[in-house]
Amino acid sequence: MTDSPENQPEQDPRQEKFIVDTELLTEDQLQGLVEEYCTRYHGLNDTENPMGEQSRVMSAVRRGDLVVWFDPVENTAGLGVPG
Repeated sequence: MTDSPENQPEQDPRQEKFIVDTELLTEDQLQGLVEEYCTRYHGLNDTENPMGEQSRVMSAVRRGDLVVWFDPVENTAGLGVPG
């Protein structure tokens, strides 16, 4: 049996991650995503004060350098680079 692309089931498009327009989120929701990003990505690399990066991360979100990704399978959202 081979694993050729023709034999692979197609992924349901409803299960693919997508970008959420930040205009649809409240400031509190955005701030929560920024805090989570800071603790996850900056808190793991020996940054003395990972929460001190919040304003820089929020600026990146406002510029579009970071976007909000939503994963409908996991029902989670997080910040990441645009795809």
